[in-house]
Amino acid sequence: MPFRKSIAAAAVLAALPHLGHAVQGIESAQVHFAQVAALEGPAAALGQGMRLGLLAAFEEANAAGGIHGRRIVLDSFDDGYEPDRSVAHVKTVIGGDAHLGLIGAVGTPTSAATQPAATDAGLPFIGPFTGAGFLRDPQLANVLNIRATYFAETEAWIEYLVDRQGMKSVAILYQDDGFGRVGLAGVTEALERRGMTLAAEGTYTRNTVAVKKALLDIRKAEPEAVVMVGAYKPVAEFIRLSRKLKFDPTFVNISFVGSKALAGELGADGEGVIVSQVVPFPWDASVPAVAAYQAALAAVDPAAEPGFVSLEGYLTGRVAVMALEKAGTNVTRESFLQAMTTLGDVDLGGVSMAFGPGDNQGMESVFLTRITADGSFEPVE
Repeated sequence: MPFRKSIAAAAVLAALPHLGHAVQGIESAQVHFAQVAALEGPAAALGQGMRLGLLAAFEEANAAGGIHGRRIVLDSFDDGYEPDRSVAHVKTVIGGDAHLGLIGAVGTPTSAATQPAATDAGLPFIGPFTGAGFLRDPQLANVLNIRATYFAETEAWIEYLVDRQGMKSVAILYQDDGFGRVGLAGVTEALERRGMTLAAEGTYTRNTVAVKKALLDIRKAEPEAVVMVGAYKPVAEFIRLSRKLKFDPTFVNISFVGSKALAGELGADGEGVIVSQVVPFPWDASVPAVAAYQAALAAVDPAAEPGFVSLEGYLTGRVAVMALEKAGTNVTRESFLQAMTTLGDVDLGGVSMAFGPGDNQGMESVFLTRITADGSFEPVE
């Protein structure tokens, strides 16, 4: 699906106040949401996947007549997974006053930079693709999280590697920013609860694939497993180089990596790589919500293949649709926020979430998957 380029997006939004747009993105026949996320660059598959899933959910609602007679429109703006660009776009969205809320952001550093501005402006901040703990602050009444936290994911890693597999030596590769350090903290705490420490650490710089030094440092420790907190391109580079050097520990990745993109980057080198997940298996049509997702995905893009990222986008979009329905015919940003924060128990068809006072996170589940020889995924039992 096409998306607006950064410069063009800014120009369009700057012109909106002169075009008599509806206040806060609400028109008689349409309601607009803004997505500010990586649509190009090393993390592009994540922003594009979230966008695809959101569009699937919104077009599903539109095909049924919209919500209270309004079609849902998604405008997406590329931040390249860079906080400064993300802030610039969000400030433009706030100033343009042409969107009901922000939805489907991608990343911890970008969310850390933009969430305060959104909160100050009273702008809904829905379904960011990050498990960072600061977004779970109960004081953030404008934030609605769908996925489990990174601490839940890292605990699941160590429970599997140490408690179930009996490993004694675990190293970590992480992106050297707020995202990576959240993962580092989660792994460190999970190991400390078991009387262990990391065997080695390696870092790389965001939006690069400069991982060779980290690999050489980690390999010296000869760990049984390397857990990885990063985006798919640098992670894939690390694993490919490891295979070439005959360094073959168990590799375990965080959901943010983008499972489908990682498998695609790795090809034959991906077999056996583990990725933790925070949404259901996107190929399991026995789950009603997944079956609905598959149908909605095919309707919006017949060539699209199911995946974990677009499923998360779809579930995020479905929750936003429910909040719009609850907000009523005369929706305002205030009534939408009220509806969003009082959704309570949500059942999307085999996918349950719970929101309540002081609880802005919907799901808690984490499970592990493994890349198979043909590049598909299987659950880790």
